[in-house]
Amino acid sequence: MTTDHIAELDSLSTEELRRRAFARATERHDLAFFWSVLQHLPHADDTEELDASLGAVGASVDDAVALWREFTGHGYGDAEPLLRAAFIDYLS
Repeated sequence: MTTDHIAELDSLSTEELRRRAFARATERHDLAFFWSVLQHLPHADDTEELDASLGAVGASVDDAVALWREFTGHGYGDAEPLLRAAFIDYLS
């Protein structure tokens, strides 16, 4: 890939990069890409310590919703630079 193409991608918003990368990964049925994105989201570590008791169901749902919001581009937090790089790398 040329540096011009990478610079063009870098000029895009994170949401546009996510949209393009997700479209390409969906077209390719690339589950590994989606899995790698999920692992880099801020709430991804929260799901490893889920409690199976009924009292923890509310917290589990909240964690799942937070993870989904991050996965769909609503709040990457400190992980945004890493995810931007992953999206650019995938698109290039």
